[in-house]
Amino acid sequence: VPPRRVQNADALDSRVRRRTEGSGPETESRTRKPVAPPTTEGRTRKKNEAPARPATGKTRGDGRGDAHAPRREVAAGGDRFPRGRAEQSAPEKGDRRRSRKGKSAKTPMPVALPRHGFAKPTAPVVREVTIPETISVSDLAQKMSVKATEVIKVFLKMGLMVTINQVIDQETAALAVEEMGHTYKLLRENALEEDLTSEAGGALLPRPPVVTIMGHVDHGKTSLLDYIRRTRVAAGEAGGITQHIGAYHVKTAKGVITFLDTPGHAAFTAMRARGAKATDVVVLVVAADDGVMPQTLEAIQHARAAGVPIVVAVNKMDKAGADPERVKSELSAQGVISEEWGGDTLFAYVSAKAGQGIDELLDQILVQAEVLELTAPVDGAARGVVIESRLDKGRGPVATVLVQSGVLNKGDVVLSGLEYGRVRAMLNENGQIVNEAGPSIPVEILGLSGTPKAGDEVIAVTDDRKAREIALFRQNKLREAQAQKPIIDLEGISKQFEAGQVNMLNVVLKADVQGSAEAIVDALTRLSTDEVRVRIIASGVGGINESDINLARNAKAIIIGFNVRADSVARKLAEEEGLKLHYYSVIYELIDHIKQAMVGMLKPEFKEEIIGLAEVRQVFRSPKFGVVAGCMVVDGVVRRNNPIRVLRSNVVIFEGALDSLRRFKDDVSEVRAGTECGMGVKNYNDIHEGDHIEVFERVQVERTL
Repeated sequence: VPPRRVQNADALDSRVRRRTEGSGPETESRTRKPVAPPTTEGRTRKKNEAPARPATGKTRGDGRGDAHAPRREVAAGGDRFPRGRAEQSAPEKGDRRRSRKGKSAKTPMPVALPRHGFAKPTAPVVREVTIPETISVSDLAQKMSVKATEVIKVFLKMGLMVTINQVIDQETAALAVEEMGHTYKLLRENALEEDLTSEAGGALLPRPPVVTIMGHVDHGKTSLLDYIRRTRVAAGEAGGITQHIGAYHVKTAKGVITFLDTPGHAAFTAMRARGAKATDVVVLVVAADDGVMPQTLEAIQHARAAGVPIVVAVNKMDKAGADPERVKSELSAQGVISEEWGGDTLFAYVSAKAGQGIDELLDQILVQAEVLELTAPVDGAARGVVIESRLDKGRGPVATVLVQSGVLNKGDVVLSGLEYGRVRAMLNENGQIVNEAGPSIPVEILGLSGTPKAGDEVIAVTDDRKAREIALFRQNKLREAQAQKPIIDLEGISKQFEAGQVNMLNVVLKADVQGSAEAIVDALTRLSTDEVRVRIIASGVGGINESDINLARNAKAIIIGFNVRADSVARKLAEEEGLKLHYYSVIYELIDHIKQAMVGMLKPEFKEEIIGLAEVRQVFRSPKFGVVAGCMVVDGVVRRNNPIRVLRSNVVIFEGALDSLRRFKDDVSEVRAGTECGMGVKNYNDIHEGDHIEVFERVQVERTL
């Protein structure tokens, strides 16, 4: 480019000098950007390139000579001064505008970002996934630490359409885990429960007996309990019983005895129904002036069903009409025979009101306990049973626990049925705080997540996590069992028998009067045969109560009410347990229904009926079908799906089934008399001309008692 001629150079020079000197810091900062030499390379600089930086510590206002030195150097080869704004090209204008933005406009330099201290893993993480019997898709995804949508995609590839909350079985979940590159561990149904069982152990030491007092209403159970409690508690606690928790222990000269005060027999039967043996001895209270009553018989039935020895306390001996011989006679009719009459039942004659014979009763209990040789381990995890539970307004769930083995301490993590928690406090029967409880000692515990049921087992476990895991596992199993639980009724009993599950019909009977109950028991007992028997689990007078439901559930029995009904509590419990209540008012109708149920329980009988006969006229051998018999149906009808026999000279030589039945080239299902056909016998090729093929069917014969 030829050099441009500058006119009026002096005026231009003074203008440049004023601009370079500046008038303040603002002007200096605005003109801090140095002017690049107007070389060809500088004018053709690309738009995105950064301008050259000035030397460190120098500005354009440092000196006149320095400012004009570069311009003089390039004067010979180009413009002495940079062109004015009006004469600049578009790229130069753009650069100039950018340089004026902000007070200290500098082109940012690319800065390297700091590196993290960790790197993203490149190899997939393989996890061991524990799979229970059933698991939801969302839970399975959580165990593998992936999104549920990824698991659903895997199932879609496997041909299964599932939702995020759908419950899948163990095998299907294992396939999905393997497909996603993880390993799996199948959790057995009772693996967690087996771990609990393995924790028990330790040396066996003698323990106090646990006694339950039972009997008829108004025969003196409460009075007997009150007298023992009032006279046998420790001296400092005689007047300080602040609360009653349904269980307490007393000290005698020969040892300690624990008494369970169960209202009625509901808790007793509930415990036995759940498989918990909470009591060692049953004290049967019978009034000497009243004799054996319906609830007395019921108590005997419960004690026998639990396999617990009975000690009879003949109460109210201070009354004028007391007749202990009559009581012994009536009890002997029920199989409770005293030692005086050659039996094995201990009798004690007491008066709860006067305190007569109480010491003898306690001695009899301890004698029975010595015979039983009661022991329990004191080491290892504590175990016990729930006597009763309630929801206290101020303290939350409260459970009365009878410790059966080990030592339960304050602060232990316990598991009881579907509930779990840490023992925050323990109280004895007097409301006093205790820190530990050994075998056969009842205590109240606080801190459970809910109220367990009477009869639930209490187990001390190692930590909260394990207790919670087992409790949730039990809750899931309970939900599954309730969803699949069949209703126990007469029709259900028959279906169970067909599956080979039942060969005895158990009955719990309640009637309005004793005469009706005895007549029904006699009639039902007569229905028994060698194949199916009727067993009366319990019979009594009065409405159907909670105790009857528990008995029926434990024995898988049907419940029959004759002119009586169930109360609301019993109805609710029966509905929960899947038990159907059968009400009758006519004895013949009752017997007919039981008879029909028993007929359904009889083993089915079958008889064979010949429906067709074919004669073999010719035998063909085919590479595709093997030996084919060309036959003529001479009688009845030949059906392909029926069993057959091959007869030779009227002797059965083979029994099996047809492999094929054809007429000409068509497969047919049956061929009638007077028609030719081809037959192939399955797994049999030794067919000769003149043989006969007999077709028969098995028909079930209706059974009767």
